Amino acid sequence: MRQRQEPPEEQHSDPLGSGLTRQRKRTRFWAVSGVAALALFTLSAALAPKESRGPAEGAPGPLKNFAAPVDASLALTTVTLTFDGGRASQLAAAEVLRSRGLRGTFFVNSGFMGAKDYMTVEDLHALAADGNEIGGHTATLADLTAIESDEARRQVCTDRTNLTEWGFKATSFAYPFAAKSPDAKAMVSECGYNSARSQGDLRSRLGCPDCAVSETVRPADAFSTRSTPEIGSAWTLSDLQQSVLEAETTGGWLQLSFYDVDDSGSPRSISPALFSDFVSWLVTRTEEGTTAIRTVHDVVGGGAKPAVPGPAAPPAPPGVNALRNPGLETAGKYGLPECWQVSSYGENSHVLATLTPGRNGDVARRLDVTGYVSGDAKLLPVLDLGACAPSVVPGHSYTLRAWYTSTASTQFELYYRNKVGTWTYWTASPWFPASTAYRQAEWTAPPVPADAVAISFGLNLFSDGELTTDDYEMLDMGAPAAP
Repeated sequence: MRQRQEPPEEQHSDPLGSGLTRQRKRTRFWAVSGVAALALFTLSAALAPKESRGPAEGAPGPLKNFAAPVDASLALTTVTLTFDGGRASQLAAAEVLRSRGLRGTFFVNSGFMGAKDYMTVEDLHALAADGNEIGGHTATLADLTAIESDEARRQVCTDRTNLTEWGFKATSFAYPFAAKSPDAKAMVSECGYNSARSQGDLRSRLGCPDCAVSETVRPADAFSTRSTPEIGSAWTLSDLQQSVLEAETTGGWLQLSFYDVDDSGSPRSISPALFSDFVSWLVTRTEEGTTAIRTVHDVVGGGAKPAVPGPAAPPAPPGVNALRNPGLETAGKYGLPECWQVSSYGENSHVLATLTPGRNGDVARRLDVTGYVSGDAKLLPVLDLGACAPSVVPGHSYTLRAWYTSTASTQFELYYRNKVGTWTYWTASPWFPASTAYRQAEWTAPPVPADAVAISFGLNLFSDGELTTDDYEMLDMGAPAAP
């Protein structure tokens, strides 16, 4: 049976806050923040590809040297401009800094580099060449307090390993969503960072009125350094100036935290014009010699430690179901089964419902799609770094099974992850027919691509309809016999 034809570009978004994008198969590149913790937030990342990229393009060769420390012996106040997420819009801010001879710290998610609206590895090297610092922010934007310890460690250590292998001295980290705990702080240190930035714990008009106006230059806790709330469209030039002026009354260290720098007007962005005006004003403060602009590393110091690998997530042996919670019985957070997420793209509405009894009298899940215009929706294992997404052996084929009832045709859609943490659309199975009684969908996928270390898959709906699924399986069939 002929497979569904996909449009040239498809936009995914899911309730876990991840943005999933793909293009035609020749250039498909899909980066996703695939951890269940992201359902705590409504942050959506539209991660469409600029072009297919891999870590090898970025930077074999010697590590980038830090720029010479600023000589500001008279400065009583240090201001650090930090930027989260590796957003492509931040390049406009970087150009403003370059034109003024200033530097910032860019905390990036290495698994997103090269995707739509995100920087490329080449962009990061251009930033570093201008003296900016490149720091870590987890591989795929993970809330370290809401995922299992091994997965959290993979998120931090893999991200830093990627940056190190690309040629950067990654010594500074920023917690996604400012979510930290004693365990999270310990693992950030153990993965080799020298400091970690929190957020929203310095005073501003937009938050924390009882907080201090600045951090101490030698922070009491290097793995919980304080900064302003994220600076977005609600901030004015006066607000930015006020944060600096108040910090100057006590001295110390003021970290300002930015996300998008564009004219979108979104709550998480400020305009390039406003940023430029603020930097121009900030330069006047530095010219007086009492305020200096430094990177996080300039302030905290310390050498770059060796990269530390995250915990391994080995593939299941042949004959063993590789899926966690395959029957969907164990409830997770946010109304989802543990280790599963809903993903969609295009124009449609979808709702996931819990059905009891399921196929065997236990639990099943029903996906309802309405208002269909384009795209699809599906339930699939969480796109993470190994806690839920099953690891695979490159070159091996895997048999996929799931029981279902459906009012419309369905098919398996497959994605794979490389060692950097980037998720890519892979392929789809033939269609399975609508069925009012439970029927088992079964398909053996082609051999796993050479750069794949994990896969995720799910039955989808690409029309209005109701799809109930239960009892999934994924079995390693080994390498196909040579012809």
